[in-house]
Amino acid sequence: MIAALGSGRSRVRSILQSADVESTAGVLRALGVNIPPLDTAEVVIEGVGLRGLKQPSAALDCGNSGTTARLLSGIIAATPMDAELIGDASLSRRPMGRVAAPLGAMGARFTLPPGGGLPLTIRGGKLKGITWHPDVASAQVKTAIIFAGLVADVPVEVHEPAQTRDHTERMLRARGVDIRAENLVVSLLPSARLDAGDVDVAGDPSSAMFIAGLAAMGGVQGGVVRAENVGVNPARVGGFRALARMGVALSYENTMEQGGEPVATVVFGPGELRGITIPPAEVPGLIDELPLIACVAARAEGETRVTGAAELRVKESDRITAVVDNLKALGVDAEELPDGFIVRGSDRPLKGRVITHGDHRIAMAFGVLSALSGNQIEIDDPSCCAVSWPSFWDDLRRLTS
Repeated sequence: MIAALGSGRSRVRSILQSADVESTAGVLRALGVNIPPLDTAEVVIEGVGLRGLKQPSAALDCGNSGTTARLLSGIIAATPMDAELIGDASLSRRPMGRVAAPLGAMGARFTLPPGGGLPLTIRGGKLKGITWHPDVASAQVKTAIIFAGLVADVPVEVHEPAQTRDHTERMLRARGVDIRAENLVVSLLPSARLDAGDVDVAGDPSSAMFIAGLAAMGGVQGGVVRAENVGVNPARVGGFRALARMGVALSYENTMEQGGEPVATVVFGPGELRGITIPPAEVPGLIDELPLIACVAARAEGETRVTGAAELRVKESDRITAVVDNLKALGVDAEELPDGFIVRGSDRPLKGRVITHGDHRIAMAFGVLSALSGNQIEIDDPSCCAVSWPSFWDDLRRLTS
């Protein structure tokens, strides 16, 4: 998205050819950006500038990608066009009102279905600046507001209730945009342009967590695995910190900065696993990693308790219910809380069928458990992993054989 809005040519290397990224590329093409196929080592994107997007001729299909829908809502809100966003059944149920509210206060017009999801229509145009205090800590909402301010050339300020991932701020700052962050307040000042820039996409720490979980539970052939070129942004490694507290052997090597982001080789190994408590303050930094942490907890000594994670209920599935129900179906002592879960670990073999609800993170978290010796676990929809990691099952077999 940033390359598409830039002035000039950007080269994006090591881009992930997943369903979510393909959804973003498809929508940008529909908005008049020349995005080449993503199946090459380097994708060259000719930016159209901050105000160069074109009126789409059909609805914009965001697939399963909440990132696509929410972030592009900010861009479209500041562009003089009418657009309709659609998505698959899972995305259509996810809350879009939290994005429509601040963008509407800036001057865009939205029409949402009764449930507040998709299809969503946006009438964009001239916007005014805003200071926004979101109720929920959300990097997607924050970025939608930032993008709206950037394209509309108006100042915006977001007061976060808790620290969220800051990839947008880092990428924009590296491209000449005046954006500042201090004490949970992110502010963007009007920028005349957005410079083009080349980027090497780092490995996703949320995906690396599945490798870490496999190694933690002794499932990796040879015991230790090294994941190279992984993003270790402090706002994204809450999951790593939680696993380290559980006893996982975890360390960083060859740390460097790349495109404004810290990256490193992360080394994972098995450990004596123990249950931990994850309080609400830690949840924003590891919200996507909680299904995997729950599965690791099933093999840890003692109790793992997570609270303050009600946001899990409005992900691709209700991940609290999905995690607890599936753990119980496999024979794990697990308990559902209104805003989290409790898992009591054991070493007994696990057996049963996992219902993923089409949710890639549920499939991959329980896929890690299924790869452990002695377990007999069937995943009902393994193909849903293509949303974020198309080669997950091949990579899992390679690591365990």
